[in-house]
Amino acid sequence: MPEVEPALGTTPLLLIAVAAVAVLLVLIMKFKVHAFVALVLVSLLTALATRIPTGEVIETLLDGFGSTLAAVALLVGLGAMIGKLLEVTGGATVLADSLINRFGEKRAPLALGVASLLFGFPIFFDAGFVVFLPIIFSVARRFGGSVLLYALPSAGAFAVMHAFVPPHPGPVGAGDILGADIGLLVVVGLVIGIPTWFISCYLFSQWIGRRVDVPIPSTLAGRKSEADDPRVDTDVDDADGGGTGGSGATAAAGTTTATDTRTGPPKFSTVLALLLLPLVLILLNTGFNTLATAGAVDGEAGWLDWVTLLGQTPVALLITLLVAAVVLSRERFSRSETEDLLNSSIGPVAAIILITGAGGMFGGVLRASGIGTALAESLESIGLPVIVAAFVIATCLRVAQGSATVALLTTAALIAPAVAENDLARLDTALVVIAIACGATVLSHVNDSGFWLVGRFLEMDVKTTLRTWTVMETLIGVVGFAIAWALSLVV
Repeated sequence: MPEVEPALGTTPLLLIAVAAVAVLLVLIMKFKVHAFVALVLVSLLTALATRIPTGEVIETLLDGFGSTLAAVALLVGLGAMIGKLLEVTGGATVLADSLINRFGEKRAPLALGVASLLFGFPIFFDAGFVVFLPIIFSVARRFGGSVLLYALPSAGAFAVMHAFVPPHPGPVGAGDILGADIGLLVVVGLVIGIPTWFISCYLFSQWIGRRVDVPIPSTLAGRKSEADDPRVDTDVDDADGGGTGGSGATAAAGTTTATDTRTGPPKFSTVLALLLLPLVLILLNTGFNTLATAGAVDGEAGWLDWVTLLGQTPVALLITLLVAAVVLSRERFSRSETEDLLNSSIGPVAAIILITGAGGMFGGVLRASGIGTALAESLESIGLPVIVAAFVIATCLRVAQGSATVALLTTAALIAPAVAENDLARLDTALVVIAIACGATVLSHVNDSGFWLVGRFLEMDVKTTLRTWTVMETLIGVVGFAIAWALSLVV
């Protein structure tokens, strides 16, 4: 990133920052400009407005774009491929059925939620939710009661995993901009995400499901998607699914019938092992490096370098993908069919990768122009803790324009200099990323495609969707932020 001496004072820089965000929101919300195009355009205009030398503008834009893609593209692409293999081989059904048998009929909603948490590690919100819908409806018919009892724990699980845990693009993109340790972010995301899901999704679903009776939809056929509704900003949120990112419900729906039946679905133990493999590798890396820092193990040992390499998130996902391709495809698909499946998984996430890269471009401009430093100094002067400022800014952006991806990346770009200047520890930086994700999750409403996705598939009217889905998303954000803030105060 070229070093540029700020040509303007603090007040003009902050005014330009406000104007840049406002223009971005107007382009996306009012004029329906695709988020990728809007971010690139606003980045260029911001660079010019802050008087970055003309000869350095393109270099600044490309540096921000390229550095973000270097981290994001690998994780999102590998995660999408793993999710595709698990999806088409019936892994979701195996997880749900096995866990229901183990948890018992009375805890079927809990079993569906746990299955969704596991399946939600590699697969995006909207794809995962659509894949699970037939399972949710089948279980609801079997055990009775409002469909909310079964649908909200599952939908909430996918939303939590997508907002808090890499390799999903939101936390990966924000983590990269803030310089967070992605492996540690996985651990922190799980530590905060699981209790957040239990309180905000499972317990809330049990309460609201007994007060709001939503009958089981009669069919999934011919269901109108959120992309058909003119009130929805589909240019952003088709790549955002449920306000937390996604790979396209239409694509997911098209693949739910593609499960191969030549050898039957994989075993539960196989699916569970594949989902846990990258987590184990990442945890080994994080754990041993923590021990090395504490002096409990020899930090110069050669084997530690190998553990560190294998536990890096891209390598852990690559190993998992190779194992999944062999284990799941060996007797079900030919090599060419497996290649076609993996190819088909990349298309739906291309928009997400580009939007995330453009968010990194915007962040690069904010840093190079001095806007980020000006914001950091302003936050310091009013005494607002970085983690609180991160949550507040993300919440404002989320409510204003609906896209969690835009809220995540814009907030991370704005808050990055404050994180750097406060010299936060690795754990504190990860907690700031989670705080941003929490702010970008709250108050899902009519400008968010996830609002329409869940409402339409469950055949709820707008008022009921606001009482259920919107409240649950807000609880996820508030509870998750409360846990993250509490951890930042005590660790």
